[in-house]
Amino acid sequence: MQDDKANIPLSREQQADLENQLRKAADENRVHCSRAFAIAKSLKVSPGEVGRTADKLNIRISKCQLGCF
Repeated sequence: MQDDKANIPLSREQQADLENQLRKAADENRVHCSRAFAIAKSLKVSPGEVGRTADKLNIRISKCQLGCF
């Protein structure tokens, strides 16, 4: 699957929004995969960007059945 948004850098505002959403969603530094995908969709960013940002924040993606994170 080609990720159309993979190479588009986020603005500072988008990055801050993404980080805030991940922090809010995190429970014991974990976010469910379905929630990570919902965050990506709501912010119009790639799931890969959500994964990279989660890694940066030391937040783990859990219960991922597709192996995307």
